[in-house]
Amino acid sequence: MKLTYRDAVRDALREALRADPRVILVGVDIGAYGGTYAATRGLLAELGPERVRDAPLAESAFVGAGVGAALGGLKPIVEIMTVNFSLLALDQIVNGAATLRHMSGGQLEVPLVIRMATGAGRQLAAQHSHSFENWFAHVPGLRVVAPATVADARGMLATALRERDPVVIFEHVQLYGIEDDIEPAPVDLDRAAVRRVGTDATIVTYGGSLPRALAAADLLAAAGTSAEVIDLRTLRPLDTETVLASVARTHRAVIVDEGWRTGSLAGEVAAIIGERAFWSLDAPVGRVCSAEVPMPYAKHLELAALPSAEAIVAAVTAVLHA
Repeated sequence: MKLTYRDAVRDALREALRADPRVILVGVDIGAYGGTYAATRGLLAELGPERVRDAPLAESAFVGAGVGAALGGLKPIVEIMTVNFSLLALDQIVNGAATLRHMSGGQLEVPLVIRMATGAGRQLAAQHSHSFENWFAHVPGLRVVAPATVADARGMLATALRERDPVVIFEHVQLYGIEDDIEPAPVDLDRAAVRRVGTDATIVTYGGSLPRALAAADLLAAAGTSAEVIDLRTLRPLDTETVLASVARTHRAVIVDEGWRTGSLAGEVAAIIGERAFWSLDAPVGRVCSAEVPMPYAKHLELAALPSAEAIVAAVTAVLHA
């Protein structure tokens, strides 16, 4: 069945709402407007305002309401329009949802799913274009996932709704329009995926950087280099075994992360490889990240600030010749 990423998200939401009366959707413009990225279009008409609830432009309020609803026995799916706006609800997510099961000795559970658009590439400037996945992946008590394919966008939600802890789902804005043939199925949130098998170097990435990593692997293949591409899928907890097994085969690694290099998820993955696969490495681990600037508005500057297939090729070439 051919679906866009956007339609896959919508189908997953519709399925969840129909399957369980405890599931509700909450967010800004998700009802009559159909969602900023059209992922909830038509759901209000199908399921009504009790199940699809438009919220005011107040992230701390409606995310807090989602935490309370989860504590009260519902399974809320809260949509935050863009990752930058999630910072207005950090107290509710980090100090509330992530901690309550631990602080109550397991007596309280917060089966909350938070979806948010992330990443750059649409000229939305610094207020709407950053990648804060690593900030949330830093927090114990959260599960953090980044579906990079249509199949994962369709299948991750059902698995997330079975979690006892809150799950944060990052949907990259550049992925909503991609298309693929899929058979809907639940997705294992505990395992990274090998998206391309290779022998000369490992490229580790996630989310919106996966298409660039695969494009880089194509360019490298044309030049005679075989690159393996790992899609992390889940950013907390990381499936380190899949990454380490790949590095043991290829002996070189490059991490691609749209976040800033300083304090990045790329740095964490590189550190894990250095700690646990040092003797497998034939070269230092490479990293390709966004430029250390607020995301520019001008298209040529935005493209220059982001990881590109060409930059990934250059990084892989560098570790091959180190």
